Amino acid sequence: MNYHLNDLPERTSKPREQGYTMVMDKGLSIRETEDFLEVGAPYADIVKLGWATSYVTPNLKRKLEVYKAAGVPVYFGGTLFEAFIIRNQFDDYRRLLSEFGMEYAEVSDGSLDLNHDQKLEYIRTLSKEVKVLSEVGSKDAEKIIPPYKWISQMQTELEAGAIKVIGEAREAGNVGLFRSTGEVRSGLVEEILTKVPVEKILWEAPQKAQQVWFIKLLGANVNLGNIAPNEVVSLETIRLGLRGDTFTHFLDMDNVDEMFKPAKPTGKPGTSMPRG
Repeated sequence: MNYHLNDLPERTSKPREQGYTMVMDKGLSIRETEDFLEVGAPYADIVKLGWATSYVTPNLKRKLEVYKAAGVPVYFGGTLFEAFIIRNQFDDYRRLLSEFGMEYAEVSDGSLDLNHDQKLEYIRTLSKEVKVLSEVGSKDAEKIIPPYKWISQMQTELEAGAIKVIGEAREAGNVGLFRSTGEVRSGLVEEILTKVPVEKILWEAPQKAQQVWFIKLLGANVNLGNIAPNEVVSLETIRLGLRGDTFTHFLDMDNVDEMFKPAKPTGKPGTSMPRG
């Protein structure tokens, strides 16, 4: 950091298991990627090339090399996995991961009606080759999954070999964990947390208000995802209580109140105070 401030929450260090910031790259150019990494690399733990943007991104291998040189791992979005599965090209997908030297893969069924046992089998197979992030929840706003099912799927997907489970929200943050307004389904989140370890969950939270909600609930080292590249530094200040939304959240307010108590008058009774 550029200077010292007291009483900041302690952030975990990279490479970290908790306190992840997952960044959503929706088609940055190589130059834009370099610009993002110049300031964002210290705070970005992993980057997702959103949905199937990797299929149409020019100079993909060069772009992946830029990320690798900065020490930031990358993975293809879950919708690309689903695009291969619905075309019966799972082995082609595995070869794709190998060809591009991917260390991570996302397994999801947000757009595809996939049998859950089959999804678990895909996780088991891929987890022998790469680190698997599995996504739970639907991209269909009309499809409401009850809490018990979220919990069951998260638990079984972790048991199948996923290193983390992702709570679905889409890039807009208006499905899955959230209502169409972007409001957090707080009861769902709190119920999930009774059964699934917090360090194993990566909450997609692209909107600032959503990020603030999770940080206030779970602390500076909550795992958050679908963060826009130009919001990564901003998110770090929210995590540290250095933006108005969390400015007093991590402080001992008793000490703050004591510090800012009005000064007591020093004059004796019956005498006038010195004029300024």
